[in-house]
Amino acid sequence: MKEAVVLAGGLGTRLRHIVPDLPKSMAPVNGQPFISYVLAYLSRQGITKVIVAAGYKYEHILSGIGDRFMDMDVKYSIEDEPLGTGGAIVKALTDVDSEYCLVLNGDTLFTVDTDAFLEHFIQKKPVISLAVKPMENFDRYGNIILEGDRIRSFSEKKFCREGLINGGIYLVNREWMIMNSPGRVFSFERDMLEKRAGDELITGYISDTYFIDIGIPEDYHRAERELKDIK
Repeated sequence: MKEAVVLAGGLGTRLRHIVPDLPKSMAPVNGQPFISYVLAYLSRQGITKVIVAAGYKYEHILSGIGDRFMDMDVKYSIEDEPLGTGGAIVKALTDVDSEYCLVLNGDTLFTVDTDAFLEHFIQKKPVISLAVKPMENFDRYGNIILEGDRIRSFSEKKFCREGLINGGIYLVNREWMIMNSPGRVFSFERDMLEKRAGDELITGYISDTYFIDIGIPEDYHRAERELKDIK
């Protein structure tokens, strides 16, 4: 697996007063766009080709990242209209050559060991696997219930003393994902993952590695502190 799709179409509504004219993934963190930390992570994992799925103000991503980043080729899948996360993934997957592909959010950094993730994926033979993060005292994310490797259910967002959250990084079977798309515009999380909860084709992979999601101002500022020495 040498290819990855990075979802970078987020509007960044809750960060609008901090970064009013940029897609969320381009929010500056210590003088560089947040997505550059995500891309650097992918490069360290051995990824050689990235497809950036973009829409809102995508020209900022094109000009800020270009067609090469470190040792990776960067290509773009541009939405002419909002397709939802699912539609954006399916559109981007048409530019992927591999049987399996990593898919991740451009506004989240979750430093999963992708070789171990892929080994688990090949062994269990799902069509989609989620990397899930153990977390304590959270209310911003829904809780995921695992039964072995199978995802039994996704719960509503509410306070949990401890649990597992969706870390926003996935392995997908490219052909299955394209063939089973429920439509041109759909939510990957709601219309595919949640509707298939309990299906053995959808698994979870636990990774207790570094995680940050810059979707709210508090965590955006935390990223500035914690990623200061990371590139």
